[in-house]
Amino acid sequence: MRIVTRPDFDGVVCAVLLYEAKKIKEPVKWVQPNDMQRGLVDVHEGDIIANLPYDKRCSLWFDHHYTNRTDKPFKGAFKVAPSAAGVIYEYYKDRFQRDYSELIRETDKIDSADLSLDEVLCPEKYSYVLLSMTISNQEEADEQYWNRLIDLLRKFEIDKVLDDPEVKEQCKAVIKQNKQYKGILIENTKLKEHVSITDFRSFDKTPIGNRFLVYSLFPEAVVSVKIHYENDAKEKVSVSVGHNIFNQNCNVNVGLMLSRFEGGGHRSAGSCTFHASKADIYIPEILDILLKNEKNED
Repeated sequence: MRIVTRPDFDGVVCAVLLYEAKKIKEPVKWVQPNDMQRGLVDVHEGDIIANLPYDKRCSLWFDHHYTNRTDKPFKGAFKVAPSAAGVIYEYYKDRFQRDYSELIRETDKIDSADLSLDEVLCPEKYSYVLLSMTISNQEEADEQYWNRLIDLLRKFEIDKVLDDPEVKEQCKAVIKQNKQYKGILIENTKLKEHVSITDFRSFDKTPIGNRFLVYSLFPEAVVSVKIHYENDAKEKVSVSVGHNIFNQNCNVNVGLMLSRFEGGGHRSAGSCTFHASKADIYIPEILDILLKNEKNED
């Protein structure tokens, strides 16, 4: 039995809960949503998928993304909710020896971007927000750190987790990274009517930093678009779209829109990844939909 989840804060917390609830011994299988959508993940019978699209080969599935809804029968739980971890917590609420209510409450806030302006501008003042930002680098080399976080969050309260030497170093790196990222973001973002467009395709390595910062830097925008190459080979392009959490006037269901472009997500945020040859077709279409800002609910 394995946990199959994605490397973000919600995915880490999903793994924390599933290890406790199911007494799992095997290491987490970390995968990207796009790989799951494309059927590139080797899912086994007995696997528990969390915070990812459904795969019929799994034994349990837990998720909360609008576009991952399924009419197929499955074991587990699905609910359009602030976090997948919250769905798991509710499902197994009688199995936990520790009180994870604070962890779930903070995970809900972070994954749904329900943050204050101060939390966005000064994440170093907010323990969970800062910790979540240490999981932004989604490379296989970071698996050891993700697994360490799972172990720490299972055993300790947040203050002790932040006292861990490796976590301390990661947090210091994030604070430095965020300062640099602000300038890079401003230089590579343009405002087109009510849409902010950040294009990082000119970089050999995609800049990483505070994903919420764009909302405070471009308050006129109701929605943000970030474009970058998925890998060093530059054969795939990723587009991330998010409603501005401080200017909530975007009418477009982002996840539903991006499901037309090989992606998906929530109503207010999502992403898609596609071959670079499709960029000149897909990106203008996405921008056109966002500029029209019309409701697209199914």
